[in-house]
Amino acid sequence: MDEKTYWDQRYETGETGWNIGYPSTPIKEFADQLNDKQIAILIPGAGNAYEAEYLYGQGFKNVHVLDIADVPLKSFKKRNPHFPEAQLLNEDFFTHKGAYDLILEQTFFCSLVPTDENRSNYARQMHRLLKPKGILAGVWFNFPLTGNMEKRPFGGNKELYLSYLEPYFKTITFESCYNSIPQRQGNELFGIFEKK
Repeated sequence: MDEKTYWDQRYETGETGWNIGYPSTPIKEFADQLNDKQIAILIPGAGNAYEAEYLYGQGFKNVHVLDIADVPLKSFKKRNPHFPEAQLLNEDFFTHKGAYDLILEQTFFCSLVPTDENRSNYARQMHRLLKPKGILAGVWFNFPLTGNMEKRPFGGNKELYLSYLEPYFKTITFESCYNSIPQRQGNELFGIFEKK
């Protein structure tokens, strides 16, 4: 089954245990510290994109929502009829072209099948999509990666993620998340990385 079909089915059948129904606290609190409302922001693998909805409501008008599945994008559009259609991108992250000041990572990395190729391509593509001095920031899951290729989201740890990110990014911070929602406490890392 290809990735698009897989994710559309997950949304159609309501198998979306990650969907909390509001912007996750770490991303929201990070967004609250951003001053320049003109910056171009991408949220890849955004799903229901509550973070994009929040940012747009806060006056960040250059927010782009990207997902390979169209089901969550349709539901986002229904909830946010005034959100610009051109900024809803039903595309594959790996073939997307653009230039952004900030990319927000909301456990998107952990949704990808954890092959070395996928994870290397993720880091390369994040680097490619960011403008010089651009920032990749957000949340990565911090729990063991199992050998089960079906059990999404997939885990990982700080060292593993850094092994992919460090060739392309300077680490500003990458620590245990102190403001995770209760059900994710202890299972998230928050990172801010600057494009090298």
